[in-house]
Amino acid sequence: MGVMYKVGVVGAGNMGSGVAQKMAQEGLDVKLVDIADEYLQKGLDNIRQTLHQGVERKIFTREQVEDTLSRIEGSTKLEDLADRDLVLEAVFENEKVKGEVFGSLDGICPPDTIIATNTSSFRVRDLAQYASYRDRVIGMHYFYHPAMNRLLEIVCHEGTSKEALEKALLISKLHGKTTIVVKDSPGFAVNRFFIPWYVEAIRILEEGAANIPTIEVAAKDAFKIGMGPFELINVTGVPIAYHSAVVLGKEIGPFYDAPELLRKQFESKQNWDLGGDVDESKFSMITDRLYATAIGVAADLVEEEVATIEDTDRGAKIGLRWRYGPFELANRIGIEDAYRIVNEMSERHPDFKISKLLEKQKEKGEPFTFKYVDLEVKDNIAYLTINRPEAMNALNPAVVEQLAREFERAENDPAVKGIVLQAAGKEFVAGADIGFFVKNIKSDNFNSVYEFTRRGHELLKRIEESPKLTIALLDGLSLGGGSELALSCQAIVATPGGSLGFPETGIGIYPGLGGMYRLSRHVGPELAKYFVFTGRTLRAKDAFELGVVNRLVELPEVEGAVKELIAEGVPDKYKSREIPASYDQLKNAFSSENVKNLLKGQQPQGIDEEFASKTARIISRKAPLALKMANELIDAQVDAGTDKAIELELGRLQEIFSTEDALAGLQAPPGRPPEYQGR
Repeated sequence: MGVMYKVGVVGAGNMGSGVAQKMAQEGLDVKLVDIADEYLQKGLDNIRQTLHQGVERKIFTREQVEDTLSRIEGSTKLEDLADRDLVLEAVFENEKVKGEVFGSLDGICPPDTIIATNTSSFRVRDLAQYASYRDRVIGMHYFYHPAMNRLLEIVCHEGTSKEALEKALLISKLHGKTTIVVKDSPGFAVNRFFIPWYVEAIRILEEGAANIPTIEVAAKDAFKIGMGPFELINVTGVPIAYHSAVVLGKEIGPFYDAPELLRKQFESKQNWDLGGDVDESKFSMITDRLYATAIGVAADLVEEEVATIEDTDRGAKIGLRWRYGPFELANRIGIEDAYRIVNEMSERHPDFKISKLLEKQKEKGEPFTFKYVDLEVKDNIAYLTINRPEAMNALNPAVVEQLAREFERAENDPAVKGIVLQAAGKEFVAGADIGFFVKNIKSDNFNSVYEFTRRGHELLKRIEESPKLTIALLDGLSLGGGSELALSCQAIVATPGGSLGFPETGIGIYPGLGGMYRLSRHVGPELAKYFVFTGRTLRAKDAFELGVVNRLVELPEVEGAVKELIAEGVPDKYKSREIPASYDQLKNAFSSENVKNLLKGQQPQGIDEEFASKTARIISRKAPLALKMANELIDAQVDAGTDKAIELELGRLQEIFSTEDALAGLQAPPGRPPEYQGR
């Protein structure tokens, strides 16, 4: 993706340099500014070191590193930020220092430049007082390390304009962040429950109820994390942990404040000593107290409308790398037990009250429910967003049901002229939720798999046949069911980072939501077999060349492309087209005769020898039964209408999911398929 937006970062410390690196990695033009050349050079050296470590770990190529570095320009003059679309301050966590930066930028940047703060301690509204144009001030709270941690909290104060929020969200997406929009409140969302979480761990130590190694092991097991609270504090810095707790304590109350033991550790300028014996008898007590803190505080912040239930859990899973968010934890241990341990916490701390949200849930006696699909109508266009980025937006029964419900609402709205299906985060939709399939195969509950697939087909058929133009916004990776969802739309708008892919035969099954049928209607059965059999990625630019994608644009141009398509009306989706000659070899490799050869383990004939050999090797690693069924289904669907094609796929669903290969493939680690036995 080319450079489209110019951004500035003030402060070349760990956070500022990390943000600058990530922005430049993703194609943005970055100016990194610090007050002294020595600080600036240290920040640039940190970026170079991190990138070169990425080369050693085979994350980047040397060319990518050079490209990234070429997009970062260092400076010691704030005046050099006059042409930026967005400027982020990431200076020392001191309100006066940050305020001075805001005041200086006021006289340098034009009124439409977004001024953002990376503060984790101060309210955005307080920093906005230092700016003349307060409507352009916004919070963009990154998490360490910002070049690797995908989470970004975007914080609007009462005066932040809608335009500033939209531009901040767009730039966030452009550099690969998963955003949650939160209220301007102490600790925002994630730190609001993370800080008291580690404070409670320190209190357990302070009380002599358990030692550090016991708390560490218990916390790692309970939250399925790699580092416990004390090791995390050591890594991020005892001073940061102390000051964050002090600020939150002043803002909210004693429950959040730094314990005396944390103050002493801060004054000692030492890290915590993690050594010692582990006492497993204390695990249950520690787990209850840490769970109670996370669940109780999370319920409070949601009740105060700081963030939604979904975004709070998302923040925990993406930002903190917890396996489950606070509300998922409450569901897993049961609402009754969740209420009990939070109640015990409230008895221990008089200023900590149980939220009405948790009380109401206990009265219902039901688990929390999560919303995964958002509907927004803008300029008479309905945008349906699958918002499950922590799971790469994978489809499961809840997502499909919510998508069907919100699609019906959009379709029935007389003001809506078109419906856009999109997804949050960096990916589009990475297929169906494999865990759902494995769980139901193991419990011999094929009916759930069948019903989920049938409902999916019904939804996709409705999307394809809607009287209102349906458009997929393909701006990231899509696999399996996600590609099938995109293909069901009447049109596709893609960005250069978009792609389609069908990995199913590599995990023991076949594409089961009409993707074979729809792709075949677009490009013919031979090319459909090529992509389904090999699992090779169909990149957006190639899909555009083949006529599968209707518009190929950069991300900021998406809205215009959508409006153009709606103005033009429903296109002839499967109109006859000439496939470019560059695809002739692929088509020949998957002719009827060559497919027979491939299914026998032989090389395709009449094509380049090297390509034939490579193709045969790829096919040899796929599940033979899945390949055979996919081949038969694609052939049978050639002369079938949509309804017949759907019935053909559903008709063989139990057959494929009953195979040993399917279970083995679905359970295999990503990228490491088993040796299939053909049974």
